[in-house]
Amino acid sequence: MSKRIKAMMTDVYRDMYAGAEAACVIDLTGLDVKQQETLRRSLRETSASLQVVKNSLARAALRDTPLEPLGNALEGPCAIVVSSESLIEAAKALVAAAKEFDSLNLKHAIIDGDPDLISVSDLAKMKGRLELLGELAMLIASPGRALAGCISSPQSKLAGCLKAMADRD
Repeated sequence: MSKRIKAMMTDVYRDMYAGAEAACVIDLTGLDVKQQETLRRSLRETSASLQVVKNSLARAALRDTPLEPLGNALEGPCAIVVSSESLIEAAKALVAAAKEFDSLNLKHAIIDGDPDLISVSDLAKMKGRLELLGELAMLIASPGRALAGCISSPQSKLAGCLKAMADRD
């Protein structure tokens, strides 16, 4: 590959991963075309995309970005997965695909520009954005529910006593 083409490919990678703060690296070696298409389709359902990359060009493109530690860990045949929404959902889809396709190798992931790499399977075990928002809403609402229960409790006891007295007569 000529230097001009390498520079163009590096620019394409740089544009593709500009603004991304989270990504996964996987190895597609051993998957046939049909299996790769199945994997890509399942990733598209989670708003994620998969791109097979040339390691040296990807390292150059990821330099001075939040994904630089991931670029330094690229070894062997690699594909990078990024998501426009939740990378955790994409990681869950990758783990499900790895169970289906034995030859799919899940390598590393980086999330929110954290310099430490984690395994894709560990990332898939984390709670997604919607789950965390649900828990937060529950925590916000629980004191109000407890207060409402305390306020209505004396009234229900009084109503129960009145009903018991009425039933006795």
